[in-house]
Order: sequence, then C-alpha cells, then structure tokens
Amino acid sequence: MKATYKDVKSDIMSKITKGDWAPGSLVPNEIELAAIYGCARATVNRAMRELADDGIIERRRKAGTRVRSSPIRQARFDIPLVRREIEDKGAEYRYSLAGRAVEPAPDWLRARLNLGTGSKVLHLICMHYADGDPYQHEDRWINLGMLPQAEDADFTQTGPNEWLVATVPFSDAEISFSAGLADAKLADYLASKEGDPVFTIERSTWWEGQAITYVKLCFRPGHRMTTRY
Repeated sequence: MKATYKDVKSDIMSKITKGDWAPGSLVPNEIELAAIYGCARATVNRAMRELADDGIIERRRKAGTRVRSSPIRQARFDIPLVRREIEDKGAEYRYSLAGRAVEPAPDWLRARLNLGTGSKVLHLICMHYADGDPYQHEDRWINLGMLPQAEDADFTQTGPNEWLVATVPFSDAEISFSAGLADAKLADYLASKEGDPVFTIERSTWWEGQAITYVKLCFRPGHRMTTRY
C-alpha cells in the first residue's frame, strides 16, 4: 500500500524530532522523497506544504528545503523563557541543574500525558536565579519516546526549556495556575520557609498526540506574573 501524505508527514516529523534531520539541515527534494516513500510526488508535496505551514521546514526556490533552525511555535501563546524574563527585569540570570535521572514514567505522569506502560522519561530538577536570589524551581519530565536525543543532551549550562523551544514545536498545550504551600525540600530550594505560599504553574505539551514534556514551575512568595497578547 502506497504511503499517504499523512504517513510521509509523520515520518519526516519523526526524523526531525528524533534528531536524524538536524535544525538547518537540507531535506531531500520531492522526487527523492517520492522514491523513498514509494508514492506520487503530489503526495510528498502536500506533506511538505503542511510541514511548511506548521513552521517545521522552510522552502525556498532554488535554495531547497531545510529544517527550520527554530521551529515556529504552533499555539496561541509563546512558551516563555525564564532567562529572558529575568534579564528583561534588569537582573543577572544564573542557572543550575540540581538533579537528573532517566526512569520509568510514574503512574501519575503516564495518566497525565497518556503515556504507555514502560515509557521512559528524563527527569530534571533545575533552579533559575535573578541577581543570585532563587527565582524559579523547575521540575521537568521529558518523554524519551518522543525525544530520545534529550537523554544525551547537556543541560548543565542551558536549561531544558530553552533546548525544547529550539528543538521541537508543539501542537497542543495545557497550562494551569495554582497556589500552594512549600514543603521542606522546595522551601530549601527557594530560600523560603516551610509552609510559605508559592505560586505554581503546571504545563504539558504535545505534538499531534505525542507527549513532549510536563513541567511544574514554582516561584517564591511575592512573585508576580504579567502576560501580554
């Protein structure tokens, strides 16, 4: 059975998200892709048009088609970068990786992201500072079934959110805001007291039904969030 345009689009997207085709790399032309997938050139053309419309690839006459260096975000809001947020306040930004582990996805995460049994995730604990003071505690889980290259990525110098924004787009996102109380461990990270109120953001993102990441961001007492549209 010949590949449909959805099959072609899905396979190309898989090559990009898994790092087989790196950002900025040249994509085979439509004739070559039609031979690879055993389908008509028109089928490939439709898949490529949709990927271009989604902001995944960039097509230029005579220059060919390339994977975008920074995929256009497919959502009604941008994923904010804490580095930029802190620097926009005129403060000096500092980042620290506090914990890293590859482990089976816990039941609550599998339920939240609709992951299968035995799914592996990369669990990262990160801290972000403004002028040396704790600003944001980041508890992040990345689906290695979707992004296996994350396991080898170096997150000691740059936070995972910046890496994700530059690596993969998202088609769906869920975000929630809440207030809670800091437990002893979180209070230690945020240089606050156990039981202090903390502002919390939880965010999950997917690409066409495949989970990318879940993150829980906590801020010390007094944090104010401002959004612009």
